[in-house]
Order: sequence, then C-alpha cells, then structure tokens
Amino acid sequence: MTDLELARELALRVRAEGGTAYFVGGYVRDLLLGRENKDIDIEVHGISPQVLTDILSSLGEMTTFGESFGIFGLRHCRLDIAMPRSERAVGAGHRDFLCTLDPFIGTYQAAIRRDFTVNALMQDILTGEIVDHFGGRADLDAHVLRHMDDRRFAEDPLRVLRGAQFAARFDFRLAPETIEVCRRMDLSALPPERIFGELEKALRKAERPSVFFRELRRMDQLDFWFPELKKLIAVPQPPQYHPEGDVWAHTLLVLDQAAALRERASDPLGLMLAALCHDLGKPDTTGIEADGRLHAFGHDAAGVAVAETFLSRISGEKKRKAYVKNMVELHMLPNMLAAQGAGEKSFCRMFDRAVSPEDLLLLAKADALGSCVPPETYAATEAALQEHLAVFRARTAVPYVTGADLISAGFRPGTSFHEALRYAHRLQLAGVDRKSTLSQTLAFLRGRAR
Repeated sequence: MTDLELARELALRVRAEGGTAYFVGGYVRDLLLGRENKDIDIEVHGISPQVLTDILSSLGEMTTFGESFGIFGLRHCRLDIAMPRSERAVGAGHRDFLCTLDPFIGTYQAAIRRDFTVNALMQDILTGEIVDHFGGRADLDAHVLRHMDDRRFAEDPLRVLRGAQFAARFDFRLAPETIEVCRRMDLSALPPERIFGELEKALRKAERPSVFFRELRRMDQLDFWFPELKKLIAVPQPPQYHPEGDVWAHTLLVLDQAAALRERASDPLGLMLAALCHDLGKPDTTGIEADGRLHAFGHDAAGVAVAETFLSRISGEKKRKAYVKNMVELHMLPNMLAAQGAGEKSFCRMFDRAVSPEDLLLLAKADALGSCVPPETYAATEAALQEHLAVFRARTAVPYVTGADLISAGFRPGTSFHEALRYAHRLQLAGVDRKSTLSQTLAFLRGRAR
C-alpha cells in the first residue's frame, strides 16, 4: 500500500468514527504549486486521541514522535499524523511553548496557529475539498508570504528565518506587514543549529538562494547572525571588473550561479557556503590607490579568518569548515592563472592545494558569471581549466616514489621519509619523469643523511 493509499484508508476509518482527516501544511501548499513533497502531513479532527491510536494500531505498527503534542506515525511510511492543538508561548526560546490537544477545536482555530497563510491550507483527504480560511490560495497565486497573526507569529522568532527560506525556495516575497513584524523580533535566543538548518534549506533547495539574504535585509535581520555579510553592503568594486555593483550584489549573484552548479560538487552545501563566504575579506582590504583605482589586495587570504568566525557562529562541522576556508583562500587562482597564461606547474600546485580541485573550478565559474561575464565568453576559460585539471589528475594518478622505493634503496624509515616523499611529490607535479624523480629523491635523502 502506498503512502497515499494508506492515508486514504486512515481517512475512511476516521470518518467511520465520526471524524475527518485532512492533508495539511506544506503538503497542500506544494500540491497546489505542482511541486513534489514526499513528506505527508495529516491532521485528524473530531475523534479522541484514544480512538486515533486504536485506528493507527489497526493499520500497522504505530510510532510516537511527541505524544504530548499529539503527533503519531506508522512505521515504514512517511505519514506524519497529528491532532489539532493550540499553542501558547511560555518563554523566549524556540521550544518554549505550552501545547494543548483539542481534537474538536475546528479547522479555523487549528489553522490559525500556522505561520503563513500558504501553510494554513487544508485538504479533505476523501473529498479533495480545499479548506482555506485565510486567503492562502490567493497568496500562492501572487507568490506572497503573509503571516497569520501578529501575536502568534511573533512568539516564535525562528519564523523570521523560515520566512526567508520559504521565500528563497518558492521565489516568493514577504508581505510588507510581515516584514514589519519580523523587524521587531529578537533572534538572539535561537540556537545556532536552527539558524544553520534554515540556511541549509535555502542553500540546498532554492534556485535563487540570494532571496534568503535579500529578505533578511528587508527585515533588518542580518546583524546578529550574519554581520559579516552585512558588512559587504556598499563595499565598492572596480566597475570595469564588477559592473554588477558592490560586494553584496556580487556575492548574491555568485550564490545564485553556484546554485546552478551545486549538484556537480563533491560537497554541494560546502560549495554554496564557499560561494557565500568567498569575498568576506573585501571589507577589510578594499582601498583606493593613488591614481584613484579601487583594489582589494589579499582579500582571499584575509577572508579565511572571517569565514572561520562566521561559520563557527552557526555550525560546528570541522570538515566542512576546513573545506570552505580552503576554497575561500584559493577562489581567485583558477581564473587568475588562466588569464596570465600560467604553465602546468602553477596549475598543478594550485590543484594540489585544493581540498577538491573540481569544486574549486565550479566556484571559479560561479565567481566569473557572478561578475557579469557572459557564459559564452567564459566557456574558453572553463575548457582550458578542465584541460589543466586533466593534466593534474594524470600526473598524480599513481605516486612516482613510495616509502617502499626508499627502503629498497637502503634507507631506514624515519622522519626524513616524509620530507623526501613531499619533495618527490613536488617533482611529480612539475612533470619530472619517474626515473629522474626517484634519482633526485634519493640524492635528497643522501644529502639529509650527511
């Protein structure tokens, strides 16, 4: 039985007991938008919790996600089944709510606790009738996110971030009155993992993740969690290289270009974070030369520490943080070396420093296109970079010299082995043949032994 068939069977049994089962929330929203959503949320009205648990037990192995919240499920399916409830804030935290189950509260009161009108839509599972008490369908058609209720909405500050990521994912715009409510909300008590969770959804799922940050800027909500990004606003760039405008405008364009490339990356989320952070060093390095020209010398290196500060605020993932910092440090090199007509040795050294050479080239492409370079113009540079990458991969496919080679030559393992193998690796990157590399490495070791 498919999940939808199981949902219909549940609704039939609920109706037999005098109740009604509805699809609710994001499932109905996405259904009306023509988007796929495999997570099916159901709300059951008009029967007691005990009757519902009896019905669920008759359909399979029941699971409980939050019995006090009236949230249940069935093992081996993606149905989230809830009972109507009212909520009241009892603290400043995202989880500081007192919930009261009320299966007979009615669809109006059940829907009013939702965050946005487009998420307050309900659909009778058996009849297909859409229940729309708050104009959610009209807002869907207008691509507007409108909050439900000033007081209830303001009780949960995470809704500021949710609004921004919904706007990014669905290419919506927050209603002016919703922006005003969001401006007054304090996000400082939110846990970092919730901030990162909403950011990740925008970066991973939106075609234009820039909308997430544009909406946060409209809400004046960049200061506490994203101050490094706010500093990019009004930082000038040389117009001959950046006709798109300031560093803020450039970063958002790069972010959207990276979104079109992210599924090709070894770490899609890492690529998006690297695109977001790649120019964080510019506010502290931008200056004007004596002849009036703008420059941001060393912003790539300076941006590493700024990216560290930003990422540490919202995430504890050390591996991804290392990936992003590596990409920030190297992001200028591919296009710069290509423009200079550099030799293979320079390209191989660059690729060797990269955590992911393939991802570095994706970031370089996003950076160029985010500087208003036409795709057809960049195509030649991209092809040349791919050729250099192929040379690097061919040169490093198999190590020329190994520890076993050094032992075979009569040397005993020791601290000098590591230095010798690094020396051999540099020769290999430079294109020196294996025989010469081994010979020079052995000579290096003999020199160290004296």
